[in-house]
Amino acid sequence: MDTATAPRKTLHIRVLAASLAGSAIEWFDYFLYGTVAALVFNRLFFPNFDPIVGLLLSYLSFSLTFFVRPFGGVFLAHIGDRIGRKKTLVLTLSLMGGGTVLIGCLPTYNMIGFWAPALLVLLRVVQGVGISGEWGGALLLAYEYAPEHRKALYACVPQLGVPLGMLLATLAMSLMSLLPDSDFLAWGWRVPFIMSAGLVFLGLWIRRGIGETPEFAEVKRTGRVERAPIVETLRHHWKGVLVATGAKIVETAPFYVFTTFVVSYATGTLTYSRVTVLNAITLAAMVTCIAVPFMGWLADRVGSRVVYLGGTVLMAVFAGPYFMLLDVGQKWSITLATVVSVGLIWAPIVATLGTIMARIFSIQVRFTGITLGSQIGAALAGGTAPLIATWLLRQSGGNWLSVAVYIAICAGISFFAVARQPGASEAAMTVK
Repeated sequence: MDTATAPRKTLHIRVLAASLAGSAIEWFDYFLYGTVAALVFNRLFFPNFDPIVGLLLSYLSFSLTFFVRPFGGVFLAHIGDRIGRKKTLVLTLSLMGGGTVLIGCLPTYNMIGFWAPALLVLLRVVQGVGISGEWGGALLLAYEYAPEHRKALYACVPQLGVPLGMLLATLAMSLMSLLPDSDFLAWGWRVPFIMSAGLVFLGLWIRRGIGETPEFAEVKRTGRVERAPIVETLRHHWKGVLVATGAKIVETAPFYVFTTFVVSYATGTLTYSRVTVLNAITLAAMVTCIAVPFMGWLADRVGSRVVYLGGTVLMAVFAGPYFMLLDVGQKWSITLATVVSVGLIWAPIVATLGTIMARIFSIQVRFTGITLGSQIGAALAGGTAPLIATWLLRQSGGNWLSVAVYIAICAGISFFAVARQPGASEAAMTVK
């Protein structure tokens, strides 16, 4: 190995570690809230309502921040396209981590009344702003450092932060769930929130010393930085934003059904224990961590678009069998359903989404374009997914068919959005 190759490989390893670490920590914080929303917040922060209404309000606090994310994303993406990717990532991680720790310290409704859910929603907004810029920044850090023939593989690495964050969150909640219910409600649920402070400092330390991406550094060197990236994006790249929004829907809506809605559905409507559900999600996350890099490797050989579209078809087809397996009522059936849906079918979608989005936009507006598209898609389909699924289930008298149709529709929208892009060469999707 020559002297130039070794430092370059070392740098790439550091870059990938930096993009993965922050992404995993951010999603740990986010999934932690989603899990606790289904188990705790409807009892401690919205206790004066009918149980179903309290659960809906708890999910509403989960979904509200998704509507804040496009606005936070525009602000943070402006920084990313004007100043740089790295500085934006420090800000996003600080916002997300600070909001999570403070949630763990919040007094309950019985302590301060209305202010408890109000402060909970406020801190969720802070979390939403933080995560709105994290994904785009982590993706571009990896993608813009990657060699041309490994773009998909590198871009899938920050996507591993999603299952890793979910794995850390569910492991933490599974451990706390071993406590008696009284202790879990009194203080056990708070421990993972407060302990996340250590993970945030770890993420900031890993990101220290990583320079700006070569592609954006070249844009700054040649003076081609856009003064108003959002204006340029909406004026000349609005079609790309629509494609990115559509592509995001199947990646986010079914995922929150399979990992957040299922917690309350399986333990409330069905007869599964909380530990069984969390263990199934944990195993699925572990499988996803293995499947995502493989899908990234495959995408560099057959095309990200091919791998992505295959995942959307499988998602639509498996929506019904997923609920059929849950109806069996056995530990193996919910485990199989969750591992297949999240660990195998969702993996090709999430592994290729970043590459597909990044190739739509030019470097000068890439942060803004992918952030705007992904956050609008998340607002439309992500945070609302548990809420919609719960409402559909109640309206149908507990029949899951409407939820399965909802998942299939989401898959169809994303398939249509991405399939309309040119298929001969993915590079043709990039706006130069």
